[in-house]
Amino acid sequence: MTLTEKIMARHSGRPSVSPGENVWVDVDVLMTHDVCGPGTIGIFKEEFGPAAKVWDKDRVVIIPDHYIFTAEAKCHRNIQILRDFVKEQGLRYYYDADFVQGSGMPSPYRDPTKTNYKGVCHKALPEEGHVRPGEILLGTDSHTCTAGAFGQFATGVGNTDAAFTLGTGRTWLKVPPTMKFTFRGQIPPYLTAKDLILAVIGEISVSGATYKTMYFAGEGIASLTLEDRMTLTNMAIEAGGKNGVCDVDEKTLAYVRKRSTRPNWEVVKDDPGCSYCYEHTWDLSTMEPMVAKPHSPDNKDTARNCRDVKLDRAYIGSCTGGKITDMIFAASILSGKKVKIPTYVVPGSTEVHADMLRLNLQGQAKQNGQKSVYEVLQDAGCQIGPSGCAACLGGPIDTFGRLNEPIACISTTNRNFPGRMGHKDAGVYLASPLTVAASALTGRVTDPRDYVTAPIETGTAGLV
Repeated sequence: MTLTEKIMARHSGRPSVSPGENVWVDVDVLMTHDVCGPGTIGIFKEEFGPAAKVWDKDRVVIIPDHYIFTAEAKCHRNIQILRDFVKEQGLRYYYDADFVQGSGMPSPYRDPTKTNYKGVCHKALPEEGHVRPGEILLGTDSHTCTAGAFGQFATGVGNTDAAFTLGTGRTWLKVPPTMKFTFRGQIPPYLTAKDLILAVIGEISVSGATYKTMYFAGEGIASLTLEDRMTLTNMAIEAGGKNGVCDVDEKTLAYVRKRSTRPNWEVVKDDPGCSYCYEHTWDLSTMEPMVAKPHSPDNKDTARNCRDVKLDRAYIGSCTGGKITDMIFAASILSGKKVKIPTYVVPGSTEVHADMLRLNLQGQAKQNGQKSVYEVLQDAGCQIGPSGCAACLGGPIDTFGRLNEPIACISTTNRNFPGRMGHKDAGVYLASPLTVAASALTGRVTDPRDYVTAPIETGTAGLV
């Protein structure tokens, strides 16, 4: 069996399962947030009763992150619905946007280390110890598949499915077949996982992995940082994937051992000779920095081929491209230079925000006379906002970095459909933090090889 099949078999109490079978599985963790949480809570109460209790108050995680920094009253109402439910149920893992009080635009946290708010759920889940190898994680967000980088089955579900799990701790799943994507060699300094996943989606299309597991393998994946692996699995959904997975290694285990809220888990691996429905291999030494042109993640091209594309804005952030290593990649290119176009930077979590203030360009604690990642980006002319989803999914019109005009933007985010980041006529070019930073300096889509001449060290950033 494959990794996904083994996890589903063990969680269904069966010795084995096969692709296409429908099985009932026990769920380890259910996550919801401010957009889907209120709807999930409403269905839960309607179906299980107004006085019903969740199946396990220590396995429900609620992380407001989407519509936080806005004056929109409905968004504030959603957060209050979450607060009321958490108090009613006695839930242990709720990360409140504690600065959202009353009406109007909330004042952001003053210190990212002194707030209960965590930022984007997909970054906060592993940071706060809710992600472990061999488990099943469900979330009311399509990018829940991010957590598959830790060797678990993680997938997004709708409000109705989430409400059922909230009351029972179980769900009904069809076992997906597995596609294997192998990367040979070591990651070159001018590439990141964003280039790899854009190449994959460009190869198979946005529907090429529909209801399939996307398994990323090979020494090339082993050479990636743990955070970069999260970029791969994060965008599995952009190819229609049910989930994405990477093998567990010492990088994974060191992180999980340090942070997990539970002491025990089981590492699962593909059996030798197990069956895949599709296989494709890439040589990292021959790959180039990629972009996905408007208006689809599979509209692939190389950055070099797009060098005549004029840009109006650059955006660095989201669960895909707002991790601390992403920030170091971008800052390394921008160091000592000035951006030519408005460049918005949004940390993926408050921990990332704190690390940007604490770490230098080598991913180590900054010493006297050294600049932090935050200071380098600020000095380059970037506009830096508080952590959260922000403009990745558009949001209310007062959202930081939102595309309110029909402009061209290069972004580290995950989707570029019409209207995704705001205005329906805006054009979004998806790219790596290296390519976005290089492009911010020129005002045109720019290959980062024009600036990257040596490996970029990330030190201890994003490790444990």
